[in-house]
Amino acid sequence: MDAHSRGRADEIDPADQWVLNPRTGNYELRLDRSAGQSAPVSRPRGTTPPSPRAAGRAPDGERRSGATEAAPVPGQRRRRVAEGQGRGHGGEGPAGRRKRRPAKSRRKKALMWTGGVTAFVVAAGAVGAYALYEHFNGNIKTVDVAGASGGGFKKGKAFNILLIGTDKRTGSGNQGYGDKNSPGHADTTILFHVSADRTNATAMSIPRDLKTNIPDCETKTADGTKVIPGETDVRFNTSLGQAGRDPGCTMRTVTELTGLTVDHFMMADFNAVKEMTTAVGGVKVCVAKPVKDKDSKLNLPKGESVVMGEQALAFVRTRHSFGNESDLDRIKIQQQFLSSMIRQMKSDETLTSPTKLYGLAEAATNALTVDTGIGSIAKLSDLAKELTPIDPKNITFATLPVIDNPNEKIKATVVPHPTKAPQLFALLKSDTSLTEVKKKEKDAKNAQANAQAALLKGPRAEASQVRVDVYNGSGIRGAAQNTINWLQNDAGVFRSTNKSNAPQKQVTTTLEYAPNQADQARKLADLMGLPAAALKQGTQEAGEREPMTLILGSDFKGAGVPLTGPAKVPDIDKVEADKKVCAS
Repeated sequence: MDAHSRGRADEIDPADQWVLNPRTGNYELRLDRSAGQSAPVSRPRGTTPPSPRAAGRAPDGERRSGATEAAPVPGQRRRRVAEGQGRGHGGEGPAGRRKRRPAKSRRKKALMWTGGVTAFVVAAGAVGAYALYEHFNGNIKTVDVAGASGGGFKKGKAFNILLIGTDKRTGSGNQGYGDKNSPGHADTTILFHVSADRTNATAMSIPRDLKTNIPDCETKTADGTKVIPGETDVRFNTSLGQAGRDPGCTMRTVTELTGLTVDHFMMADFNAVKEMTTAVGGVKVCVAKPVKDKDSKLNLPKGESVVMGEQALAFVRTRHSFGNESDLDRIKIQQQFLSSMIRQMKSDETLTSPTKLYGLAEAATNALTVDTGIGSIAKLSDLAKELTPIDPKNITFATLPVIDNPNEKIKATVVPHPTKAPQLFALLKSDTSLTEVKKKEKDAKNAQANAQAALLKGPRAEASQVRVDVYNGSGIRGAAQNTINWLQNDAGVFRSTNKSNAPQKQVTTTLEYAPNQADQARKLADLMGLPAAALKQGTQEAGEREPMTLILGSDFKGAGVPLTGPAKVPDIDKVEADKKVCAS
């Protein structure tokens, strides 16, 4: 008797009635699913178990008591009695005929089989993904920067990443590059500023031959943390590698130079350019004339070409092919190259190619050294998510404005431009997009003009006629002198004087003037972008040579940076990532 003979065919398949008894090692015929396991049955040594058909049946065909307690594995399933035939103890119908298994049972088996296969595929995929994750994770090299917060990226907050290209001779085939036996320098350095709303980014290149100050630097070593003494008036590129300085020292140098906090760094070597360009299938570059440089081995025809590997590295390192062969002209070439590479990495032919994406991930993780704050695939993935929304047309490459070093007879180094550099730093501090600043500047001017129409209605003096004393109440070191430099060198206000610190700090900037100085006040307000609220007219007339009083407050954003609306973009070299430019 089986489940079919008991009217339970919809619930149990006969094959499911054979259950393994772990105490005996045998399969048993279980007619009642709720029954427990049977006790083991003793059998005289040397005897053999009954055959599958004989199990549970005495020689005379009668049922043996306890037969269900030790039934061995069945050799084959019982044949079912054909429809219309009587059912007995394992009775069989005509040869070759057997009752069709109910559809529900077959569906249940099919679903179980399909589910098992699916589970296996998912499990195998998970194992593969984990192995890939661990593989990429193992590629990444990290530096534990002393004093770094190690934080991630907060929503609604701008952040800065320092991109460092070192000239250390690492990797095969790079013996001809860089300085022999050198620990490397900060050969190419870009401060990458990502806006708080993730709509735009500014990449500011810092010339390697910039003269600057390198602060004392804490560096973690195998023997503990040590302080590497700083230096004054030295080349920026010595902030890395020299005297045992790590990338954390370069981060601190950039902070002292710009006033901007550097949150993380990413450092790459020569191999990064070669391997990553190859991984994406090459990068398009354009030259205005044929190039054949014997030093870098760059060999390109006029017009557009696709470079990868050695040719890509030669393109970004050549110094004798374009412009006046200076490092500043090489920076322009590197910016054009990186713009093209960004377009290629964001293109459909890269994003939809598993092969290219894998190759890019392999090349990038092999070539990168990062701080421990972003030193894993998970954290780098978080970074990628923050950068994904930015359209290439809103990524601007700019170069820190510089002038020739006035202290050198032979011009080999440069120093920050006295007014343009602070203006650019102020733009980054205020999270102002260089790509959208013109439109915002126009809108701000319109709004400002409406608000000040009544107060500032009237004639303007010439800039050269404006007399003003400048006091620093902002709490920002050097604010008054920077403003004087800008007023005299850029705005034409030659009769301006630095009166040092104000008696106390001020929240807002104010311009105090006499009634007969209104034309001067209007002119200075126009030049500096002062709001109407900043103008304070007195009651007494001023003497002919008496100056107005300008007190810079905590709302001061930088020399030449308007207090209302965004700053005016200084006249600087810049490249927009969505624009194709031919190097010349």
